Amino acid sequence: MSHRKALTLEEKIALIKDNQNAHGLSVRELADNYKISKSSAANILRRSEELLADYSSNCNKGIKRKFKDENRQKIDELVFEWFTQQRAKQIPISGPILQEKARQAAEQLGYTSETFKASNGWLEEFRNRHAISFRTINGESASADNSTVQEWTQRLSTILDGFDENDVFNADETGLFYRATPDRSLVLSKEECKGGKKSKERVTVLLCSNLTGTEKLKPVVIGKTIFIN
Repeated sequence: MSHRKALTLEEKIALIKDNQNAHGLSVRELADNYKISKSSAANILRRSEELLADYSSNCNKGIKRKFKDENRQKIDELVFEWFTQQRAKQIPISGPILQEKARQAAEQLGYTSETFKASNGWLEEFRNRHAISFRTINGESASADNSTVQEWTQRLSTILDGFDENDVFNADETGLFYRATPDRSLVLSKEECKGGKKSKERVTVLLCSNLTGTEKLKPVVIGKTIFIN
């Protein structure tokens, strides 16, 4: 395997131009020429617009990321390569997952838990180096009709009049998607924040408690019916 390195901004611009010229090189050829992984080369091409704008404004021109030693730079490269591979598969990645991956990479390079901790400070520096932000992948929201809420607030007080609060119970059902992936992830700043197909496997849970919260009934769980032939 060829030695992989962190590219300067100028080298990234040269890589982009090698891809965009009349005899544009493929991702594989770019990776071989610049001694980086194919996923890193593909990521640079995806960020070409951002990098070209950065270069034209002379921001960070020719600056390489500095590390205390070569092995720490290698940890950074291994973790970033793994991160881009997982996001290419639309797998959500959180900070703790990234830190654990860094610890595994450090262990492979001979570090111990005392010499490399993958602390929150390391995570923040890693995110800043690679312009990684934490965003919501997708989601939906629905608002209740305020007039209906106000009407029921008034009616409910009349209905409950005369009852002790300890004797007033409320039950509601909810869906538990027990195999669902997180809906937030670390992503590159210019990356479209989207996830893969989510698991629809779920169970229905009925929760019930009295008004004061002093008595909570055991949840009722309803799963799929098992048909036996």
